[in-house]
Amino acid sequence: MKTIGNVLWFLFAGLWLGIGYMIAGVINCLLVVTIPFGIASFRLARYAFWPFGREVVNRERRIGFWVSAGNVIWFLVSGLWLAIGHVLVGALLCATIVGIPFGIVSFRMATLALAPLGKEVVPKRGAPQI
Repeated sequence: MKTIGNVLWFLFAGLWLGIGYMIAGVINCLLVVTIPFGIASFRLARYAFWPFGREVVNRERRIGFWVSAGNVIWFLVSGLWLAIGHVLVGALLCATIVGIPFGIVSFRMATLALAPLGKEVVPKRGAPQI
């Protein structure tokens, strides 16, 4: 079932959202200071292309100052624009009855786009590993 969900997601929203993350990654890699954000953006692009069967977990038990500061910089450089893209795509998907589940996924990903540092995308617990 996750394969069908991923293929439909990719066709309706994932391709465009993933391209947005890739563009943000390239822009972030232009400056030396923001290269870690570019790498994070490329990781999130993979998740934007194929989100089903994976979940987001906190990587650290406590969030330190540097992670919080990094999330503020991320928000200013890329996060706000990526989150706006997720909200727009989510609203368009929710305009149809069939697209409502995909719209909800897009809204969840918008919160991840705002502050991704300190989080990790892992296979869903209980999902078969291939």
